[in-house]
Amino acid sequence: MKFINRFAALAAFALLPATAFSQDLIVEKKTFEMPSYTTVGGQTIKNVKVGWQAAGTLNADRSNAILIAHFFSGTSHAFGKYKPDDKVAGYWDSIIGPGKAIDTNKYYVISSDTLVNLSPNAPVMTTGPASINPDTGKPYGMSFPIVTMRDFVNVQKALVESLGIKKLKMVAGASMGGLQVYEWAAGYPDMVEKIMPVIAAAEPGPYLTGWLNAWAAPILLDPKWNGGDYYGKEAPNEGLATALKIVTLHAQQWQWAEKAFGMAWAEEGKDPAKNWGAKFRIEAVLDAAGKARAASSDANHFLYLVKANHTYSADITKIKAPTLMIYAPSDLVFTAEIVEQGAKKIAANGTPVEVVKLDGPNGHLLGVIAMAQAKDKIEAFLNK
Repeated sequence: MKFINRFAALAAFALLPATAFSQDLIVEKKTFEMPSYTTVGGQTIKNVKVGWQAAGTLNADRSNAILIAHFFSGTSHAFGKYKPDDKVAGYWDSIIGPGKAIDTNKYYVISSDTLVNLSPNAPVMTTGPASINPDTGKPYGMSFPIVTMRDFVNVQKALVESLGIKKLKMVAGASMGGLQVYEWAAGYPDMVEKIMPVIAAAEPGPYLTGWLNAWAAPILLDPKWNGGDYYGKEAPNEGLATALKIVTLHAQQWQWAEKAFGMAWAEEGKDPAKNWGAKFRIEAVLDAAGKARAASSDANHFLYLVKANHTYSADITKIKAPTLMIYAPSDLVFTAEIVEQGAKKIAANGTPVEVVKLDGPNGHLLGVIAMAQAKDKIEAFLNK
């Protein structure tokens, strides 16, 4: 079982908001608040809160700020540690920090939570369906307004402007964070100098929409979900754990499975061919990874994140910011072909576009765990 637990932790990297080890950078999780926010759909959300962190120092004219947007299951913890004895640092710690590719000795780097974060209470209450509706005194549940990728960006924009920043040196992000990068560049071109979308297609298309439907299905089928009305009752954690298991596997790739597990049994002496209760090791690991993350996540928040990805619709023909597009040929979420199509479409407008490939068997997850491969390209891109 110790072996399974070790590999469960490895598989969960596809879901966890931290994977790299830090040196000396200590960061503080802060809270940004807005009395109210009106969504793209015209609905008002009161008492909006999102978490954020920063490192570095703003220069005199506030022109050295970089914004990091996070992936589907992530948070604003993109770099550094909250405490010196933390074992795990932010997910992009290999490229963000003093002397690193995104050098916090030169840049003021901000990383912000999105609305409806998957883990709304860790460690800042992020506004979403689990939040209390001030008009009713009860959790919103599915009465929470539908929010889009542009809404995520609009809240980030309010945060940036509250700091007196009028233009960002760069906006960067992985996966869903990359979709926010495209939204920033298309929606607010005058505020963005450069962009770095990572493992994210500019126009994801219907195949990913179908996959997102599959991600959400286990929650919707769990009777404890109860139409989203489960607060104060037993949560639909079985459905959520299965959903997260699907995300974990989708974020990896077949070569990873072959190398890490092969067809080994989960338990010695228990042959899956002779016992319905026996599993292969990869099955047990994925089950454990899903259950571990479900314990700190919220099912309704998961569904709202799916909806935000479903409704992403940035007009990439409006992107004028020089672009460094980083992707993984082994990615099964945003495939290489569709990423390359988006790169060509952006470049067709005369926008400078560079592409960098990440090598390895970990598929989509390479945009989190293998960013050190691109560190020289990132540093050169920023210095142009």
